[in-house]
Amino acid sequence: MTATDTHRAIEAVWRIESAKLIAGLARIVRDVGLAEDLAQDALVAALEQWPEAGIPDNPGAWLMAAAKNRAIDFLRRSKRLNRKHKELRHELEARQETAVADNDTAIDDEVGDNLLRLMFTACHPVLSSEARVVLTLRLLGGLTTDEIARAYLVPEPTVAQRIVRAKRTLAEERVPFEVPRGSELAARLSSVLEVVYLVFNEGYAATAGDDWMRPGLCEDALRLGRILAELAPKEPEVHGLVALMEIQASRSGARVGPSGAPILLLDQDRARWDQLLIRRGLAALRRAEELGGAEGPYALQAAIAACHARARTPAETNWKRIAALYKTLAELAPSPVVELNRAVAVAMADGPAAGLKLVDPLTSEPLLKAYHLLPSVRGDFLFKLGRLDEARAEFERAASLTRNGRERTLLLQRAASCNQSKP
Repeated sequence: MTATDTHRAIEAVWRIESAKLIAGLARIVRDVGLAEDLAQDALVAALEQWPEAGIPDNPGAWLMAAAKNRAIDFLRRSKRLNRKHKELRHELEARQETAVADNDTAIDDEVGDNLLRLMFTACHPVLSSEARVVLTLRLLGGLTTDEIARAYLVPEPTVAQRIVRAKRTLAEERVPFEVPRGSELAARLSSVLEVVYLVFNEGYAATAGDDWMRPGLCEDALRLGRILAELAPKEPEVHGLVALMEIQASRSGARVGPSGAPILLLDQDRARWDQLLIRRGLAALRRAEELGGAEGPYALQAAIAACHARARTPAETNWKRIAALYKTLAELAPSPVVELNRAVAVAMADGPAAGLKLVDPLTSEPLLKAYHLLPSVRGDFLFKLGRLDEARAEFERAASLTRNGRERTLLLQRAASCNQSKP
């Protein structure tokens, strides 16, 4: 294996293991900033040693062991070492042999999930709502500041500053590493749901890189969502979010071709959709509706996804209902991205001209200035209307804005098809 191959493998391992690593360390040192630093130190050690020694059989356990050794060294060097630090050091040393089991299962109480503890810690009320989201995406989702910035349509330096300030605040306020209870749980739940939602979206349609999807993120988000549903069984939006993720995840196997190329919704083989996940999603949606949450933002999106799941063929899709659901969602939570999605549904129900009429005003929306899906959608409408030169320009613009290699290839292919379709 070449050095380049090894570095790529390390990057892949880090994407998979970083959240577990940080969560396990945070539970021990009770400081998420320090936990991330220790995890990063372990990553540096891997970058130094693995190209020569080779990738270990269990890279996650290797990283955890390396990080815990650094935690022991840190505590030994600390001039402020007190009784608690000594207890933690002894705990680290005693648990060294069981690091793999601790990292893999992360179970020792009724909640039983270090990742969940880390998520609620990162969503503590001492932080602003924006800081809670970006910090959790960074620590649990393994997203870079650039990926978070693109997910939120804000400048990258803004995200970086929020992350640094959030970690500093958590340390200064000595926020406990625990899952809250009672009213405090409800207060932090909305931020946690938003984080799970964004992590899932990053896995479902990666903002950058060479892969159309990052299934590991989808799996983490789904697992955390299901745990939240057990933790807050009477919260309709928890079930709404789980429903949305289950139904969306059901399409994962049909969204990528053998070569890794993306397959769009209307071109997917619906026989490959996971019916078990669809049934689970529809059941979660019914639960949300029974709890009175039919018009919550996540339940509405789940209802939209359910329209697709229930259609045996693209032609059977109830686009008018989808458009109506998007209209309700736009009234509840106004967003230019929701309006863009509504335009797509309207175009499918009433024709591309109707969709274009809704999309054109969005071109002056500042938040969508660098959002590649706006020119992509507009290009699709123009193509269907036979305005091929305009469509090609929009597809090329969309390709220039996306950071995902697979998506860029798809958009450039669509741009080329405009020339091929000319009489």
